[in-house]
Amino acid sequence: MTTPKNSPLADLGMSIPLIAAPMAGGATTPAMVIAASHAGALGFLAAGYKTPQALESEIAAVRAASIPFGVNIFAPNPVPITGQDYRRYADALRPDADRFALTLPADPIDDDDAFGAKIDLLSANPVPVVSFTFGLPSHDVITALQRAGTAVVQTVTTMAEAELAAAAGVDMLAVQASAAGGHSGTLTPNRLPAPVPIGDLIRQVTHGVKVPVIAAGGLATPEAVGAVLDAGAVAAAVGTVLLRADESGASATHKAALIDPSRTDTVLTRAFTGRPARGLRNGFIDRFESVAPLGYPAIHYLTSPLRKAAAAAGDADLVHLWAGTGYRHVRDASTASILTSLAG
Repeated sequence: MTTPKNSPLADLGMSIPLIAAPMAGGATTPAMVIAASHAGALGFLAAGYKTPQALESEIAAVRAASIPFGVNIFAPNPVPITGQDYRRYADALRPDADRFALTLPADPIDDDDAFGAKIDLLSANPVPVVSFTFGLPSHDVITALQRAGTAVVQTVTTMAEAELAAAAGVDMLAVQASAAGGHSGTLTPNRLPAPVPIGDLIRQVTHGVKVPVIAAGGLATPEAVGAVLDAGAVAAAVGTVLLRADESGASATHKAALIDPSRTDTVLTRAFTGRPARGLRNGFIDRFESVAPLGYPAIHYLTSPLRKAAAAAGDADLVHLWAGTGYRHVRDASTASILTSLAG
């Protein structure tokens, strides 16, 4: 597979139609982004949960390699939570927190992941591509980035979201199916879209809007990549299949769980962050999904200390083991080797 010459991605030096998806929380590293480019693909830094200063440092590291790359931003789309619901969930988590001598946040924490400061950074020091997920940024933000020479990509999960993003003036859409690992990019986290197969979703969107489409969600084999390209996508984004790559920053606990034969399925859960995300089913999900409230980013901040402590201790049953449905295809190899093999 090669990137079509008429693709909007061809100007980014891509020789294969693959994107190393941004995986927030540490899995995506500058080394992974650079390795993706060397394979002829396009890599994205994940700005989520990073300070603007940390993001600036990662951009500088990738820019020093003189390669095209992208940056993914969490656009504000908060999910409110009442203090009563928050404290009820905190009380349920307290016995596990006590095991690690942790003090959980007493009250909900709400922020926008330094959205304004990150946009200022990317406006003053433009990168080739910026993608957004969780929310749809304002027209002013989109046009400011475009004036700076940046192509803007919006993550969408339905035809209706694709129409909104196209009307807002974005350059490309990242169409994410429910099979994707990690957070759903849905604009309505309290109302998940129907689980439409990725090929069908790509065909719906490409027939409905005149904006180039990147396919994402559960793509872990050359056959799956080829199928979404045949359906009309200009590229395929892959994430889960890179979690055990040499350049991955995923925790050892997460990496081990991906090849643990006892972990037999993935599920959508809000138990870890208060926003729907797909991961390997584990004890935390089994115990808390039925009582976990929606509430982002408050629930993310509530469970974050526990998840970090558990990952360091090797306790996979208390960790968010983000993974798409193609997780059985993970392997230990370089990012370049994995991406090259997916290109067929």
